Amino acid sequence: MTVRQAHQERVRTGDHFINGDVACAEGALAAGCGLFAGYPITPSTEIAEHLARRLPEVGGTFVQMEDELGSMAAVLGASWAGARAMTATSGPGFSLMQENIGWGVLTETPCVVVDVQRPGPSTGLPTQTSQSDVMQAKWGSHGDYEPVAYAPASPQEMFDLTVLAFNTADRLRIPVFIMADEAVGHITERVRIPAAEALPSSSRPRPTDAPGNGFLPFKAGPGLVPPMAHAGEGYHIHITGLTHTERGYPTNSAEVHDRLVRRLSDKVLRRADELTLVERVWLDDAQVAVVAYGGTARSARQAVRIARERGVRAGLLRLITLWPFPGAAIAQLGLQTRLVVAESNLGQVAREAERYTAGQVYRVTHAGGHLLPPEPILEAILERA
Repeated sequence: MTVRQAHQERVRTGDHFINGDVACAEGALAAGCGLFAGYPITPSTEIAEHLARRLPEVGGTFVQMEDELGSMAAVLGASWAGARAMTATSGPGFSLMQENIGWGVLTETPCVVVDVQRPGPSTGLPTQTSQSDVMQAKWGSHGDYEPVAYAPASPQEMFDLTVLAFNTADRLRIPVFIMADEAVGHITERVRIPAAEALPSSSRPRPTDAPGNGFLPFKAGPGLVPPMAHAGEGYHIHITGLTHTERGYPTNSAEVHDRLVRRLSDKVLRRADELTLVERVWLDDAQVAVVAYGGTARSARQAVRIARERGVRAGLLRLITLWPFPGAAIAQLGLQTRLVVAESNLGQVAREAERYTAGQVYRVTHAGGHLLPPEPILEAILERA
C-alpha cells in the first residue's frame, strides 16, 4: 500500500468541530502529505501537534527540526524523494525560511508552506492576529519569481485550500503558500471533510523517457513545467540553486538566466486566470465595495450586511488568492464602485489595489493584535456611499 493510499483510507470524513489549524492538518493528510517538518511557533503550533499524532497513523513522517531553516530544507529534500511535503510557521519563522524557499523556486520543488500570521516586525505579538506577511509572501526571497498564495477565511477553507495548495504545488512544481491569520487558525467551526475519492487531485508531471536516454530534468514542454524524476529512480540529476541549464548544471550565461527566470514566472502568470480565486458578495448593484481577505473578510461581510440594512448598496470582493494578485477583478470593480480595502496591516493589499485603480482606494487598516471589527469598515462604507 502506498502512502497516498493509506492516507485515503484514513481521511476522517464527515462533520467535525475543529479549529483552523487542525483543519489545515487534516487537509494535508487528505491531500496525501507524506512528511511534515517544522519547528513549533505560535500561532501555528497546533498544526504540528496534530500531525505529530496523525502522520504516523497513515504511514507518513513527522520531524521536529532544530529551526525553520532546517525545516524548509527537510521539506525540499522529502519532495525530491517523492513525498508531498509541508511545513507550518508564523512570521519570524517564515523570514528564516526565505532562502530555502528561493531554492525551491529555482529548483522547481513542489511543497506547501503554511504561515499563520501574527503581528510583527520581529517577534511582535506572538499570540494575536495579523495579516502583515502578505508582501513577504511575494517578495520574501530575493530575485524575480511569481508565488501562489491563498488566504483562507474559515476552518473549512483551511482544509479546502490546503488540499488545493498541494495540487497546485505538484501541478506547477512550485512552493505554494497558505497565508492564514491567527484568528482563522484558532477559530473553531464546523468543517465538512468529503470522502477521499471526492477530493480533487493533481499529480506532478513525470518523465516519459527511461533513465539513461538523455533525460533533461529541467527541459519544459508547452506547459512550461518540466517532468520531475525523484531520487532513487535511476535518473542522473544535478540539482542546484545556481542558474542552471536544462541538464541541471550551473552556468554563468546571462541569456540562460533570463530565459530560466522568465519561464519560472510565466508558468504561474500564464495560469493567473485559473489560479485567481475570489468571492463576490452583493456586487451586482453595489455603489461601495469592500475588498478584504482572511479573518478581516468576516468582519467586512458583517459591515456590508449592516450597510445594506441601512439602505446603502454595499458589496464585498473577498480575495481567496492573494498571489497572483487579482488585479483585473479589482480594476473592473473600481470602474463600477467606490472601493474600501480593509486589512490587518498598514495597507499591503491596498497599495496593490491602488495600482489597478489609479489610487482610488479608501483604506481601513490596523497594525494587528485584534481582529479588525465591523464598525470601522461600516463607517468607511457610509462615508464613501
